[in-house]
Amino acid sequence: MFAIIQASGRQFRVEPGAIIAIDGHNVGETGGEVSFDRVLLVGKDAGEVMAGSPYVAGAKVVGVIDDTDKTKKVRVFKKKRRKQYRRTKGHRSLVTRVRITDIQV
Repeated sequence: MFAIIQASGRQFRVEPGAIIAIDGHNVGETGGEVSFDRVLLVGKDAGEVMAGSPYVAGAKVVGVIDDTDKTKKVRVFKKKRRKQYRRTKGHRSLVTRVRITDIQV
């Protein structure tokens, strides 16, 4: 069984046991349970597919928060040639890893 969910502005294909990385730290504490109501599609083992418009009614994906971390540093470099202008900035995005435990239809 698999599902396609919408979380943090992106779509993920998930199945029980899969680990996904969601942007931001506002999901919850480590070890806490999280549920996703925005299920776009559910595929069952028998080949049956339930598609929503836009979401599948009554479907829910449940997961557990494994950890919260930061991604690799992204460097932003700006330059204007012959003007002595150079600026370097960087940032590390926050990410939360969620292990999917159950898909409920």
